[in-house]
Amino acid sequence: MIDKEKLKELREIRKDRIKEIKEIVKEQNKIKESIKNALKNGSKTVPEISEKTYLPKDTVMWYIASLKKYGEVLEGDKQGDYFSYILVEDKAL
Repeated sequence: MIDKEKLKELREIRKDRIKEIKEIVKEQNKIKESIKNALKNGSKTVPEISEKTYLPKDTVMWYIASLKKYGEVLEGDKQGDYFSYILVEDKAL
């Protein structure tokens, strides 16, 4: 059985770290949304997304890789030296 008092103590001990993690996740979600918003009007390359979102190219690439891994973004055709990326529409709505 779970000791509710122990859990309460543990939450109290870790409350600062929990708050810190929540802020990190909030910032990550904000970045993902800005990248997805940049892709709403059509495919773009990493430099184009970077320019539109004011995020560094390496940050954009990191998040694109994550979004691609989880099926939210697809890799499109190559445009010059860069691949374009396409937002996958949410068909579950």
